[in-house]
Amino acid sequence: MSVRTSNPTAVAQRFYDAIARSDAEGLFALLTDDFVGTVSAGMPHGVGGEHRGPADMIACVWGRIDSLYDVHVDPVEYLVVDDERVVVIGRYWGSARDGVTSVDAAFAHVITTRAERMAALHQITDTARWCIPCR
Repeated sequence: MSVRTSNPTAVAQRFYDAIARSDAEGLFALLTDDFVGTVSAGMPHGVGGEHRGPADMIACVWGRIDSLYDVHVDPVEYLVVDDERVVVIGRYWGSARDGVTSVDAAFAHVITTRAERMAALHQITDTARWCIPCR
């Protein structure tokens, strides 16, 4: 019997908890120094593409979205791939801080973990369902 050194579902759950609290410090602690985030091409305000390192992902993606939206990230199903990866199916929903536009889009996150931390996230979402206001 092998001993599991990482639990990708638990790491993913800690990630969604930190996102729900807008906890930048918790996110910095959770992400590895060499973290790579891949955000769906076509996401508004230039947040799509590859982001290297915790600071890039937190400031340029999650922080940017948080500044424009009161968005909820609801994980619905965790599909364990192996000892390091989990695919999370869920939904983004919320209203824009401008009070006019909103978002309601499904997502799939492929999360790679290492030593109880998150080493990579690949986001897949319907970018057409994101109507982010101009600022």
